[in-house]
Amino acid sequence: MNFLLTVSRIIDRVTAWVGKWVAWLILVAILVSAFNAMSRKFFSISSNAWLELQWYLYGAVFMMAAAAALQKNEHVRIDVVSAHLSARTRDWIDLFCHICFLMPFVVLMTWLSWPFFLRSFTSGEQSMNAGGLIMWPAKVFILLGFAQLTFQAVSEIIKKIAVLSGALGRPGGDKADALPPDARELAATYLDDDASDGKDRNA
Repeated sequence: MNFLLTVSRIIDRVTAWVGKWVAWLILVAILVSAFNAMSRKFFSISSNAWLELQWYLYGAVFMMAAAAALQKNEHVRIDVVSAHLSARTRDWIDLFCHICFLMPFVVLMTWLSWPFFLRSFTSGEQSMNAGGLIMWPAKVFILLGFAQLTFQAVSEIIKKIAVLSGALGRPGGDKADALPPDARELAATYLDDDASDGKDRNA
């Protein structure tokens, strides 16, 4: 289990690093969009390449940040139901869903994305729009995104098994884990402030 947890930590670090840096592509996309709008407005100059570059960048962010969202538990959840369950029950549900639903989906999509990208790359596929870009860079992000999501799913499964077996503690305990991430951070801040006040009063 220690080896598997080490593998999980490595995957988590890579995912966090990719998620951190891919976020800068949003700024690049905004700048490209602003430049394209201004050049069209003031100089009557526009190009399909600039428009396609915008959705290339947004698509790259969407695909490459999916694993980071899974790692941080930021995907949409039905908290109305899960909040009333014990933390251990939620862990079992997550483990079951990761193995039976998430893993087959991401493995299948990674498998199908490879020939999808390869055909585009080897044929030098071009956009059907006049002045458009080559297509394979957009398609490679689909492949990379699902591949990364597959690895992160493996990491999440390892961590869930470790928690359920007692090899890994659950951060914050059951009550904190029952809260959504934003509420969890707020609760942690409140508890820290409360503890500081208590120390001051005791002093």
